[in-house]
Amino acid sequence: MAQFIEFVGNHWILSTVWVGLVVALALHRTKSSGESVSPQQAVMLINRSDAVVLDIRDKKDFDAGHIVDAIHIPLSKLDSRITELDKHKSVPVVVACRLGQHSADAVKALRKAGFTQVLRLAGGMIEWRAQNLPLVQK
Repeated sequence: MAQFIEFVGNHWILSTVWVGLVVALALHRTKSSGESVSPQQAVMLINRSDAVVLDIRDKKDFDAGHIVDAIHIPLSKLDSRITELDKHKSVPVVVACRLGQHSADAVKALRKAGFTQVLRLAGGMIEWRAQNLPLVQK
């Protein structure tokens, strides 16, 4: 720890630039990936606002367990199948992936297509399962 403090003291400009870049990256990622909702907030949106869940995982993962009435469009096919979601532009769309990391790309694509109420499921399906929320399994 003493060496770290000594390094920062000797290279304060470099350290300041590094901290600034980390903060800028975090802000950029937060702004570009869209707002996220917890599983409990997603349930409330589904029940109160008729939100739609878009599951962007692969078919194997989707079949292993998905949210009730979720629409399945794998992320790799989203651009070509985005018109299937046009009837849901007026309601919130919650995008779910495995860990909550890939949903940012889907949020960007949906916003580009004119969707205004697009949210990411924080923690993805892993968090949904961890909270013992209901799943449909085939």
